[in-house]
Amino acid sequence: MGDHAPMKVSISPSDRVFVLTGAGVSAESGLPTFRAEDGLWAGYRIEDVCTPDAWRRNPAGVWAFYSARRASGWKALPNPGHFALAELEARLGDRFFLCTQNVDDLHERAGSVRLHHMHGELSKSRCERECGRLPVEDRNIYTSLDEVGRCPCGGRLRPHIVFFGEMPLEMDRIQEEINRATVMLVVGTSGSVYPAASFVHWARQNRARTVYVGPEPPLNASAFSQIVQGKAGEVMPGLFEVAD
Repeated sequence: MGDHAPMKVSISPSDRVFVLTGAGVSAESGLPTFRAEDGLWAGYRIEDVCTPDAWRRNPAGVWAFYSARRASGWKALPNPGHFALAELEARLGDRFFLCTQNVDDLHERAGSVRLHHMHGELSKSRCERECGRLPVEDRNIYTSLDEVGRCPCGGRLRPHIVFFGEMPLEMDRIQEEINRATVMLVVGTSGSVYPAASFVHWARQNRARTVYVGPEPPLNASAFSQIVQGKAGEVMPGLFEVAD
């Protein structure tokens, strides 16, 4: 980034802002990123802990992994990037929408309210049978499968996480919010995971301004009208110029 402060992101009274955040934001709080170069995720192979087949074969192993993630996630603290987005929301109100690929609750703990977890939430569980009941709050750290509760329908509770091969949550709502946005801000995501990597292209089709914040340009860098290079926690505070 050098010694020069990044160019401000100006937001007018008529702008609607859609924010997409990824693993890079949580990594600054000490949580491991989703994909590692060695194909392991916190020491596990993804196909052993984050696929529908893994759940069918070994629900105990899946719960052991997500219980460990819960234990580390509760210890992490929001960083200045999370707080900067919460402050922007406080200024914009209903003209702000945050969609995160992260499953932790760091955005909530920083004060964000208008947000959607497209890949699920670590602090919730849902029925494995997809019986239609809403996910339930669940912050338990399970040491064995016997401790895991069951849905009233009889199905075992599974982590409220979108496994590989499953559809992200509420894509229709995400599409509606992107269609309404005049500014899209993408923070801390590499542009390699779909469908999230497509969001900037959808916004461009609607002539939205597109801004990326991250330590290095993403794979879809050509779709952005402005790239702010640097860690979110370092460059986001003071980045926005909001006109009342």
